[in-house]
Amino acid sequence: MSLSEMLKERKYQEIWDQYCSFLDLSIEDYMKIQRRLMEEQIQLWSNCELGRSILKGKQPKTIEEFRKMVPLTTYEDYADILLQKRTDTLPGNPVIWIQTTWEGGRHPIKLAPYTRSMLDVYKNNVIACLILSTSREKGKFDISDTDKFLYGLAPLPFATGLFPLALNEEIGIQFLPAVKDAVNMSFSERNKAGFKMAMQKDLEFFFGLGSVAYAVSQSLSTLSSKGSISLKELFKYKPSMLLRILKAKRICKKENRPLKPKDLFHLKGFMVAGTDNWCYKDDLEDLWGIRPMELFAGTEPSISGTETWTRDGMYFFPDTSFYEFIPEEDMLKNLEDPSYVPRTCLMDEVVPGEKYEIVITLFKGGAFARYRVGDTYRCVGLQNREDHTRIPRFEYVDRVPNIIDIAGFTRISENGIQSVISLSGQPVTHWTAVKEYNENNRPYLHLYIEIERNALISHAVTTDIMKSLLTTYFKYIDQDYRDLKKILGMDPLCVTILRCGTFEKYRNKKGKVIGKMNPSPYELKELLELQNEQKG
Repeated sequence: MSLSEMLKERKYQEIWDQYCSFLDLSIEDYMKIQRRLMEEQIQLWSNCELGRSILKGKQPKTIEEFRKMVPLTTYEDYADILLQKRTDTLPGNPVIWIQTTWEGGRHPIKLAPYTRSMLDVYKNNVIACLILSTSREKGKFDISDTDKFLYGLAPLPFATGLFPLALNEEIGIQFLPAVKDAVNMSFSERNKAGFKMAMQKDLEFFFGLGSVAYAVSQSLSTLSSKGSISLKELFKYKPSMLLRILKAKRICKKENRPLKPKDLFHLKGFMVAGTDNWCYKDDLEDLWGIRPMELFAGTEPSISGTETWTRDGMYFFPDTSFYEFIPEEDMLKNLEDPSYVPRTCLMDEVVPGEKYEIVITLFKGGAFARYRVGDTYRCVGLQNREDHTRIPRFEYVDRVPNIIDIAGFTRISENGIQSVISLSGQPVTHWTAVKEYNENNRPYLHLYIEIERNALISHAVTTDIMKSLLTTYFKYIDQDYRDLKKILGMDPLCVTILRCGTFEKYRNKKGKVIGKMNPSPYELKELLELQNEQKG
């Protein structure tokens, strides 16, 4: 029976039990599900050509043997097979391939195969997210066949394109604009069309990257400002929407503030995914009058976790992947010494307060095993009295330190930055890059550089000139970087030119060079103190 049919028959308790009962699991029951599905996946994965290429003749029989025999993997371990779509080598038959950016300037894209069974799990867990986004307490939710959804998502072949595809199999929720039309529109065109349709038909749901949701919300306020709605368009609106518009404009005029989406729409559910959501949640709540619910989703890990009505940490679905966690200490050791093999712990071994890099093995014929997704999470608790859960919950921290992700849009690596510097032809001798936040809690890339002494003497190399040149080449090698400005209106680069000899002085004092990517705040402070000493 579909979700739509269950709703018509008012089987609300059955719906909750079918999609959200994972929240009632004890950690023991959670691990039973994890182990059962993992044992099935071990057989599928170990016996396919992809698995054999990584196992190199080994044949694990148990989960413990699998964790010992299969090394931690990255996309490079799969690229030759997946980028050629060699379906005969995979543990399951893919029915769709999802695409995302790999590494700007070096690798254009990553492809990830999804089997029918993976999509079924995805569908169930997407519905769980939909339900929980409207929930204010256990067992209570508010969804309907007549609900409308603002299309703030990238279409297929990107992972968010699966969202409407999965929902439409179960419920008649209407996307604004319709998916078949949205795929042929630019980001700006989708916003304008979706908003105009929402003004005519109302709106109940919104889902997107936190940064994108904020950009869309700002544009809605602009689009609904005075003079942006023609008399011809007004005739298309429901009387109730016309009254809402008039009331909203009257309130905003009285309070002397711009129109906000919450003045026009009363969302049932609001979902965000991606990185840096904490930067936008408060502003989004102010704009829409509802706190966004955060999801853990991506191209390789599918949809893996969600918050509940408490909005106090994410719970990972037990049937998507087998989860392993690299403790922060081991992650940092491995970054410093790639030959160091980090240990991992399981879901029933995580410690509250500790940070972890997440590792997944996909179930249901998925390709990725012991795969380093590249995200770090902090365990915030093993139980929660507020929503009566007895399984760990997590909050998203950031990408791993050797990647700088800005607003969920671009993944900047050491190789990418070095490529930009080389292409620019600028005489940069040393550099380090740090993800920082401005006074409005918006993320940006701060590049601290040192320039050849002769270049400083012979040329008027200023910070503004250097920033302009490097920005040009970042946009050249990375489409996602271009989109930060085009879609979000962000200028994510800040450049600081340090005095000649600063990096060398740091090396002499510390006995090592400062890390290229995200050195610790303490290390950066020492570097800048040496710069200040030189000024004296």
